Amino acid sequence: MLDEIHAAFDRGDFVPYLGPGVLTLAGADCALPYSPEALVGKLTAAATVPHKIRNNLTAAAQFIENFKHRKTITTVMTKTFTDATPPTALHRWLAVRPRLPLFVNAWYDDLPQKALAGRSAWGMAQGVSQAEHFGAWVHYFRPDGSQIEGGARVTDSSGAKAPADAPDETLSWTTLLYQPIGSVAPASNFIISDSDYVEILTEIDIQTPIPEAVRSIRRGKSFLFLGCRFSTQLERSFARQIMKRSSDRHFAVLPEAPTRNEARFLREQNIVRIDMPLDIFVAKLTADAFGATELASPAEA
Repeated sequence: MLDEIHAAFDRGDFVPYLGPGVLTLAGADCALPYSPEALVGKLTAAATVPHKIRNNLTAAAQFIENFKHRKTITTVMTKTFTDATPPTALHRWLAVRPRLPLFVNAWYDDLPQKALAGRSAWGMAQGVSQAEHFGAWVHYFRPDGSQIEGGARVTDSSGAKAPADAPDETLSWTTLLYQPIGSVAPASNFIISDSDYVEILTEIDIQTPIPEAVRSIRRGKSFLFLGCRFSTQLERSFARQIMKRSSDRHFAVLPEAPTRNEARFLREQNIVRIDMPLDIFVAKLTADAFGATELASPAEA
């Protein structure tokens, strides 16, 4: 299976899809939250929310937005994810793939940007909140963090829903970093509250919020899910819609026993489950590039 995955990356036929669990590879000293549960703890430490929603990330964020201010959410999220943590070996390995047309990071950290910094001809497409950027689904950024104006409107001149078209400048990119729920860098864009997701989920089935470039690049590609769970409807919906009309076979490193909903999702989407701890899988995947000793898990070292 590893040979198959390596070969697919070499051909440019694989799309890495990273979730919050990838941050566990950064080590015990990493201050970045590596799960929704860890992140909601950061939010509720900064603002009081009702006990019944203290463990619900989107609901807690919505409460803070309603009774404090949206700026409170943005400030806490920016403080939480602004960190000097360097890219992990996985991020570095992905960043030097000769053919990496699409890189999906479904969390708020900026480790992919840091890893891609030495690469040429790449840029970012980030989902943005309607609460802060009404009239846009996505913002595009150059590697230096400057925003590219144009494209990605929610409505066209007639007021109808419009797809997220990319500015012409993005057509020259050989790698597109797609961050569907935003990122701390370069502009602190965060899709996190209930209302943020409602806006997207009302349109995501017809693909409107997903950039046209993503829809084009994914054709015929297989997705490799790393650090992801599919236990909630949100997680499944985003994964399903982002890999829609791509290849008919995908992979997910999922060492924990899948829930019933996860197992059903894996079957429906023809996702091959790789039953292996993430750190061991990454060590095997990247051994040729960095050496097995550097990436060995604590148990193996």
